[in-house]
Amino acid sequence: MLTIGELASYAGVTVRAVRHYHARGLLPEPERDHSGYRRYGADSVVELIRIRTLAEAGVPLARVRELLRAGEEEFAAAIADIDRRLRAEIRERRRHRERISRLASGDGLALPLEVVEYLDRLRALGVDERIVQAERDGWIPLAARSPERVPGWMARKREQLDDPRLAGFYLTLSQALDRTDDDPRLVELADELAAYLTRMADERGEEYVDDTDIDSPLARLMDTLAFDVVPPARRLIALLEQRGWTGWTRLERVPPDQRPS
Repeated sequence: MLTIGELASYAGVTVRAVRHYHARGLLPEPERDHSGYRRYGADSVVELIRIRTLAEAGVPLARVRELLRAGEEEFAAAIADIDRRLRAEIRERRRHRERISRLASGDGLALPLEVVEYLDRLRALGVDERIVQAERDGWIPLAARSPERVPGWMARKREQLDDPRLAGFYLTLSQALDRTDDDPRLVELADELAAYLTRMADERGEEYVDDTDIDSPLARLMDTLAFDVVPPARRLIALLEQRGWTGWTRLERVPPDQRPS
């Protein structure tokens, strides 16, 4: 026979917890012996371990009481349900851990993993961090508005980055960041980008050039974010419009008769 201290020790709880379970009617409280002590048998250890396990799993004590009084089938079904809930919580906590682990890069809090990997790829190519930041700031509202479309968009972006011409454009734009609006390199960059966009549209279709399909207010917001971080982009867009393309977030062809001179 065990004292209350020994019972608590065997079950891995405190004496205070045992008394609390007594008070809540979860664990039967034995009568005192002739010496004035309460003595517990092995069955009390098993019962206390069951109570502790259920309580640690997050089962409310009122529900614990019901389960301890349930039949075998009801108890087994309840335990299976608790197990499913715990598994779901574990998966959710793993997702939280993945997002927390990405915070070190500064991108992972508000962006899906696919976008974070895309930004990391830009960095690996040697793209200026200011351009990466502009890309990141643009993807935050896009991912928040249409999270279900992010995998498709990212698959397209990865495919496009496999083209050395587009990768070269990013690197050339990086070099142009600190240039003035009248720098001839911006004109060369506009020529290169317009030629690339035209070839891509002719080969793959205009929907391949831009399939974001976002509304104009959001596109204008994203353009403003990009222009604030990469000021030469505004001048580049003006030059592109002369060459048959307009937009930054939403790229569209400009008919020849509508192009500015």
